[in-house]
Amino acid sequence: MNNRCNDDSTEWISECNDSRFAMGCNDDDLAMERNERKQQANEHDVDQLIEHDIDQWIEHEVDQSMMGSRNADEIDDPRIPVTIVTGFLGAGKTTLLNHLLTSDHGQKIAVIVNEFGEVGIDHELIIGAEDEIIEMNNGCICCTVRGDLVKIALQLLDRKFGMNERAYHFDRIVIETTGLADPGPVIQTFLAEDLLAQFFKMDAVITLVDACHAHLHLHQGPEAQAQIAFADILLLNKSDLVNMEQLTALEARLRHMNVSAPIYHTCQSTLDIRYVLDVNAFDLSHKLDIRPNLLHAHHHHHHHEDHVRSIVLQDERPMHLQKINQFMDEWLINHAEDTYRYKGIIHVDQVDRRVVFQGVHMMLGINTDRNWRDDELRLTRIVIIGKNLDEVWFQQRFADCIAESTESAL
Repeated sequence: MNNRCNDDSTEWISECNDSRFAMGCNDDDLAMERNERKQQANEHDVDQLIEHDIDQWIEHEVDQSMMGSRNADEIDDPRIPVTIVTGFLGAGKTTLLNHLLTSDHGQKIAVIVNEFGEVGIDHELIIGAEDEIIEMNNGCICCTVRGDLVKIALQLLDRKFGMNERAYHFDRIVIETTGLADPGPVIQTFLAEDLLAQFFKMDAVITLVDACHAHLHLHQGPEAQAQIAFADILLLNKSDLVNMEQLTALEARLRHMNVSAPIYHTCQSTLDIRYVLDVNAFDLSHKLDIRPNLLHAHHHHHHHEDHVRSIVLQDERPMHLQKINQFMDEWLINHAEDTYRYKGIIHVDQVDRRVVFQGVHMMLGINTDRNWRDDELRLTRIVIIGKNLDEVWFQQRFADCIAESTESAL
């Protein structure tokens, strides 16, 4: 592994037009509708939302629906589009997110990132300084933090329509779920919560599938299957790393699980953004076929398999490069099958740039990233997600990687 950590190393292998606005409504109907919406806002404790701005937005929405043709199909939906990016651990979700954030589309994106485990790292790997990045790492987005998702969505509304110093006038929301999330409850949040349904519309559920490991992931639990079933768009990622026979067989399997979603082959989650943004691909009827009670709000009883867990390794002291290489070699030889996903940022002794690595099972990519900033804590942090992980072994071997010059100074 001594040649992995250099500039030429392998790149990361990673990864409203509300229907109640009937045509021809009179002023009394409009007033009733506006009052009802403001009452709903109060019921949801959205005291921060500026009443004037909500009124202005609703008036604009109704004006749009009353203008021109009376054909509802010809009226643009003014609500804020929401894209859900999902896929099993290591499928390439964060890589796709970076592609979306750095593409030339002229839109400002508010990003909500959910990670499995108490400490997340994806927010440090996301490129997009001008975009709003919100991290949710206190639980799975489809389980304990669904209430937090509602709260964050409402806070984003406040920032979009508010006039305070924290105003952020974004054009759309992209949600990256954890690799263990069932996307159904996330979709349900934006459909069944009345206030969110008035301000947000689902654009598409994009599911990334790891062409190299999908055969394993589809047998490891129901999450990967649900992610494929709920997809409006399927990205068969890392398609360059398997042969045509394997690719054809996997595509046939995906088509059997989801007959309606288009399938695009991608390498490093890269494709023309016209295929994934502003596509209006969300198919509610298909989702209801999968889960008929999707529109009925209820508590989601979803428990991930007990043997799946996350381990966090972190230290402020610099790491010895050769020892880190030996640690990873031993790790991949003895524990690759059990580590579903791992990623990290390493502070290497006498190296001024961040060393970033990401991997899935035996596939590992390492490269040097940007320079450490002067005001930045040079912290090594590694997050590992897998089954039956021996945390004591990982912590001990990680501690052995601390540079000797640092140890002697203690």
